[in-house]
Amino acid sequence: MWIFQLVLIETACLSGAILLIIGTATGMAWGLTQSGFSRALAAAMTGLPGGAATFIAVSIVAFMVLGSVLEGIPAMVLFAPLLFPVAKAIGVHEVHYAMVIILAMGIGLFAPPFGVGYYGACAISKVNPDEGLRYIGGYMLALLIGLVAVAALPWISIGFLKF
Repeated sequence: MWIFQLVLIETACLSGAILLIIGTATGMAWGLTQSGFSRALAAAMTGLPGGAATFIAVSIVAFMVLGSVLEGIPAMVLFAPLLFPVAKAIGVHEVHYAMVIILAMGIGLFAPPFGVGYYGACAISKVNPDEGLRYIGGYMLALLIGLVAVAALPWISIGFLKF
């Protein structure tokens, strides 16, 4: 009986920690919505010189930062309706752009020191976040190489749409 109580207490503590992380990310999304940041970012990205390559590079950086402080769904709800028309207007395929920003947000999700997913994974695995930093570097490098490959070679994300 006491093991059942211990498991319940441990589950409640872990659930509370994860909900706190998600709640703060949702609060950050609300703050960004109220401040008009998403419209300002879209306006700034519309006037970038260099065409599609510059737009994708700036999108990668922006979504990596946004992915580290926001959950994926609020970030997509805030920024996708504003940036997808810009991407289409400069000649970036919608599926390719979606793949690039989802991968960039995934990297931001686990990127220390702010990655919401990193702290959630540390809480679930009961690992001190400072100890996990030693091992995440190679993982982040592999994800970054994959993101650059997908961004540079649109065929990876849209090549099979032609079949």
